[in-house]
Amino acid sequence: MSPDILILCVLAIPLLTSFGIYLFDKFPNLREAVTLLGAASLFGAVILLTVRYLEGEPVALVLGQAAPGLVFAFKLEPLGILFALVASGLWIINSLYSIGYMRGNRERHQTRFYICFAIALFGAMGIAMAGNLFTLFVFYEILTVSTYPLVAHKGDANAKRGARIYLLTLLGTSIGLFLAAIVWTSLLSESLDFVPGGLLPNDLDPVIGSLLLLLFAFGIGKAALMPFHFWLPNAMVAPTPVSALLHAVAVVKAGVFTIMKVAIYIFGADLLQDLPATDWVLAVACVTIIVSSLIALTKDNLKARLAYSTIGQLAYVTAGAMLAVDAGFLGGSLQIAAHAFGKITLFMCAGAIYVATGLTNISDMRGLGKRMPLVFIAFFIGALSIIGIPPFAGGWPKLHLFLGSFDAGQSYVAWVLLISSLLNIAYLLPIPILGLMPPKGSPEPAPYKRPEGTPALVVLAPLLTAIGTLILFFMMDDIASFLQPAMGGL
Repeated sequence: MSPDILILCVLAIPLLTSFGIYLFDKFPNLREAVTLLGAASLFGAVILLTVRYLEGEPVALVLGQAAPGLVFAFKLEPLGILFALVASGLWIINSLYSIGYMRGNRERHQTRFYICFAIALFGAMGIAMAGNLFTLFVFYEILTVSTYPLVAHKGDANAKRGARIYLLTLLGTSIGLFLAAIVWTSLLSESLDFVPGGLLPNDLDPVIGSLLLLLFAFGIGKAALMPFHFWLPNAMVAPTPVSALLHAVAVVKAGVFTIMKVAIYIFGADLLQDLPATDWVLAVACVTIIVSSLIALTKDNLKARLAYSTIGQLAYVTAGAMLAVDAGFLGGSLQIAAHAFGKITLFMCAGAIYVATGLTNISDMRGLGKRMPLVFIAFFIGALSIIGIPPFAGGWPKLHLFLGSFDAGQSYVAWVLLISSLLNIAYLLPIPILGLMPPKGSPEPAPYKRPEGTPALVVLAPLLTAIGTLILFFMMDDIASFLQPAMGGL
């Protein structure tokens, strides 16, 4: 199968899956089988594309143009392949989890849920393979709109409010700032293509370049850089599989992937190093890392704590991009994959606890570890990965970012990473420890709200991703070698 056809398959599979889900609305087993088949097929198509790329074949496709100079173009490069593999691979596991969660929690509107999920993956694949800023922007907006019904899924006042904040913030930043940056880039370079080493001229006026960089950094709202981070905690009203999608599979990863893609292929390391705004954005990323971690410490609601954790962990990627050296680019890119596996594990564990017990506050979870040992073991492993403790995947990105901070002459970033790791320990490890402690005032924890306990798929999924953090640790060197051409090793 030619690369052109494979690109079309990657784009078509999620859409065909959503149509198949709609057709089998009245047949839940068939509907969910279509979901799993679509997820597996998409992952297989991405793997085939990756093989074609590794064999040296040009993997690119132009579908036409919306207007003169606005071309729908797709082109694979290492960073995009990594994002596509992570998103499509985790869709399979998240689909397994969703089946157990949605049935176990007796959620309404399950067909709409699975349809929107598939369309969101369509948006993510378009972002991953985009060959220019115009194509990326179109799929970026598709991802935003398709996930709005997922955030509003429960339909109550809180869900509608959270969804409005989610939609208005992401559309407002993308249309008001990101789109303006794209138009300005087109005027400066007469192109929107992603170019190795950077599209913009290296002699660009520092004031203009700085203003443009600020538009990109804050316009890409999915990266959740402060002060445009508040949409993410508000989106926690969504069901846990949606939270996992937002934090690990597609939405926030699309944001930081776009930040990294713009840094490498639009600005380039040389230009970034000459712009005053690079230091400003780096400082904002470091503040985001520390402040969000401190806020996480204050949250008793488990999903809220994990949401603020995500904000800080995403800022690692922005910081890596703004270091503007190969080690920073590499550390930020590896963080996209490592954080995806670690954080989806933590969110799925939070959902497993909720499905079985109805509990959402950490202070109420004393003693649950003895009744749900596999869930708490998975949470412990995911937490170790987020903290950065070997042999789990999260250690490698922090190492490269640490080295990159010295390469860039920004040694204070290394201190930020160290403090962040200590704060990660402080807000994550007490959770599994608390699960081993006896409940206050009672020798036994509160009874399950479901007599049959946690659905098997809801336990299996986080165990798989927890194991994934271990496997990824030993694959990181190969992944780094694969990414090296994008980092400047062409």
